[in-house]
Amino acid sequence: MKKYFVFCAGLCVAMMMTSCKSSESAYKKAYEKAQAQAAMQQDQQVTPVQQVTETPVVTPVVTRPATQTQVVDNVDNVAVRQESVTLVSGAGLKNFSVVVGSFTVVANAEREQQNLKNNGYAAQIVKNETPSRVMYRVVASTFDSKIDAVTSRDQLRAKYPDAWLLFNTK
Repeated sequence: MKKYFVFCAGLCVAMMMTSCKSSESAYKKAYEKAQAQAAMQQDQQVTPVQQVTETPVVTPVVTRPATQTQVVDNVDNVAVRQESVTLVSGAGLKNFSVVVGSFTVVANAEREQQNLKNNGYAAQIVKNETPSRVMYRVVASTFDSKIDAVTSRDQLRAKYPDAWLLFNTK
């Protein structure tokens, strides 16, 4: 039985080795075909096609002075997270706030608040209690209008790339 198995395995290996081998005749045929095509292209003389001159139809360009250009800001497309938060430390929240950090430990939030105060921000800490965990949010600035909050957030993103907007639902 062992001899039969070894014989069959050897036969399979031999068949695989010989069946995957490329033949020289296939390479030779492809080479001759490429030479024939190159010779045909050299024999044919390409005559230049007469160019047709057409005038393209172009829409006239209307120029306007720069004073009439309107810049559209996509402030309405900025994502705002709505949460019910309570003030832990600070002067009080307005409608829109810029959050630069979220911490589960209040001491870490207080340290970040102090860093912001040292840099001239009126930083505050708010507490968000969800059923799964308590988060302390560090608010760098707070505004009545969304446009002002977006501008402040964009400036803060130089140092805090994950800064985001909060709308207090309380």
